[in-house]
Amino acid sequence: MSTVQKTDWLSPEDYLAGELQSDTKHEYVAGYVYAMTGASETHNLITGNLHAALHGHLRGKPCRVFINDMKVRVADAFYYPDLMVCCNPADNAPYFKTQPCLIIEVLSRSTQRADALEKRIAYQTLDSLQEYVLVAQHKPDIRTYRRIAGGWEEELSGADDTLRLLSVDLRLPVAEVYENITLSDETT
Repeated sequence: MSTVQKTDWLSPEDYLAGELQSDTKHEYVAGYVYAMTGASETHNLITGNLHAALHGHLRGKPCRVFINDMKVRVADAFYYPDLMVCCNPADNAPYFKTQPCLIIEVLSRSTQRADALEKRIAYQTLDSLQEYVLVAQHKPDIRTYRRIAGGWEEELSGADDTLRLLSVDLRLPVAEVYENITLSDETT
């Protein structure tokens, strides 16, 4: 979750050097740095549920699951997706990845517009990306954008559905994504 606090323009190299020494996470877009804010309990539980399912499913396979603190580089922008899966062993930079096959963002009121528009458009330029998933916090509502021949398709998953993550061959009941969560309109 980022705040709209801009700093002076920085090069990607200066951003990366500063990020290594900063106590606060920042995203980097078009030369500007945006401070990240903390996440809610619900956000953390959803992210944890998805991470546990992905990590268990991918154990013993060449894919790696990253949660919250690993950046993805898209051209000269750097974002912190909530979850990211990378299956290419050559994508081995220590502080950011460039070839994820799956990115998942858990939406909050402060980030849903950027996640659904700006980041979706940026992420979909990554040749390696096969799926981009947006997970609502306040109700069981998951939107999956999946690369198909000639473009992207959108798949919606609700409370009684199964989330299909074809990029990693995982099918997960939506109820498991929202396990141990009390849903309400007040969740942010």
